[in-house]
Amino acid sequence: MGPGGKTDFLSTLPGALIAWGLPIVAMVLVIGVPHPVKTWTWTGALIWMGTACLWNARRCGRRHCFWTGPFFLAMAIVVLAFGYGHVDLGSQGWKWLAAAIGLGAWVITAVTERKERYR
Repeated sequence: MGPGGKTDFLSTLPGALIAWGLPIVAMVLVIGVPHPVKTWTWTGALIWMGTACLWNARRCGRRHCFWTGPFFLAMAIVVLAFGYGHVDLGSQGWKWLAAAIGLGAWVITAVTERKERYR
């Protein structure tokens, strides 16, 4: 079944909320909470979303899911490394991570789902 089919998590509101809405809300809710709660919440949310993307890619074939899944999983590693002091992103590191995650997912989706203009 192709993109947007019945097996697509994005085809239903509950599917989209469970796959991406709840993890995003969890990440937002712990913004002001210190490490290790924030680190592990963000890591778990990114693993959840990355897994949902890969599962969705397999189920429906959305192109961006093949890229956002590994991206979210890679960002989970970066979040863990920053949270435990293995990567220095400065005093605004959590903001940089949030921007990279949000902008990265948006760019991946925009680029991979872009319709061919000229054929």
